[in-house]
Amino acid sequence: MKKNIWISICLAIVFLSGCGKDAQTYFEEASPTSEEADVSETTFGEHAGDQDETCCVYICGAVQNPGVYELMAGSRIYEAINMAGGLLEHASEDSINQAEELVDGQMIKILTKEEAKDQASAQTEQKESDGRVNLNTADADELMSLPGIGEAKAMSILSYREERGAFSSIEDIMNITGIKEGVYSKIKDYITVN
Repeated sequence: MKKNIWISICLAIVFLSGCGKDAQTYFEEASPTSEEADVSETTFGEHAGDQDETCCVYICGAVQNPGVYELMAGSRIYEAINMAGGLLEHASEDSINQAEELVDGQMIKILTKEEAKDQASAQTEQKESDGRVNLNTADADELMSLPGIGEAKAMSILSYREERGAFSSIEDIMNITGIKEGVYSKIKDYITVN
């Protein structure tokens, strides 16, 4: 009987000392080191900041899946096109500058080849009919033909049009940085939005 009690006590000691060691090892492995804690905090901080560094754009027209897409700030139009499933077969690839940086809230319309051709014809007809430059359809060269409009202002007009859509009146051109009353008075007789 004493022998059985002695064996039970020995087994209990071995069992308890083994559990204590395993529990300590378990807690050491489960607890992050100070370096791991720092990394996880840094990672969380980076992801939290990422939310502020995104932009939403609406891509429509000749793409596979038109819609609103969220991309990292600083992304380019070609990346938005890829997120929308790519261009359709009849898309006019050169109707838009695919290397342009995206702006939050921007609408990107990809024209079909036929639409691009029609737009070019409309621009030519408008220019031939009254000699005025249409702010909603003119390219950079046409805009630079206006008095007081150089390359920088022409690019600002194009960017404004892509970001905010069509000009509703010729006076809207004064919303562009660098174009105020003085420049407007020089060009108002040479521009149109029709």
